[in-house]
Amino acid sequence: MRFPSEMNGIQSPLFKNITKLKIFILVFTLLYIVLFGASYLQGANYEFIMYVSVLIIFGILIAYLNYNYELSEGVLIGMSLWGLLHMSGGYFRIGDGVLYEYWLLPFLRYDMFVHCFGFGFATLFSYYILKPYLKVKRIHWALSVLIVFIGMGIGAFNEIIEFILVLTLPKTGVGGYDNTMWDIVFNTIGAIIAVAYINFKKK
Repeated sequence: MRFPSEMNGIQSPLFKNITKLKIFILVFTLLYIVLFGASYLQGANYEFIMYVSVLIIFGILIAYLNYNYELSEGVLIGMSLWGLLHMSGGYFRIGDGVLYEYWLLPFLRYDMFVHCFGFGFATLFSYYILKPYLKVKRIHWALSVLIVFIGMGIGAFNEIIEFILVLTLPKTGVGGYDNTMWDIVFNTIGAIIAVAYINFKKK
């Protein structure tokens, strides 16, 4: 499944840490970004046009980090699905509102699920970046807490982006203080689940 690092006898660093599955993930991600981006442009949905821009920037960053750290294919699949869930949440409508406002369960809104899913994978992503520098055979409780805090920090950065949108756009679907706090809660739950998974894998 891995692409050859040599072509015609010449060393090609372009194919470093690239597999066929990773190419598929990249093409799949680019495809839905282009489709959703075109739709949001046509509908003049400036909030999600900004989100598409952020996705492109993070996609470039993730490609760079994969080149240097050989990220897990499973984590990359999760990150790509997170982007798809996010784009879908602002596009598809259920009843009088968008998918983001839909209650999957009496205690779980679609928005909450996406935050838990997404920042769980963002925490796993962070762990793969840290892993080469961790000279430990097991993840003890202090390191587990630190990794959770890293996931929470990434979640806080997301809330800053949403706050910038609120300040710069006349109308958004970001919500108020209550929504922001629920986002932070489910970001944290996702980070905790990710660390629990890391510890389970280690054992």
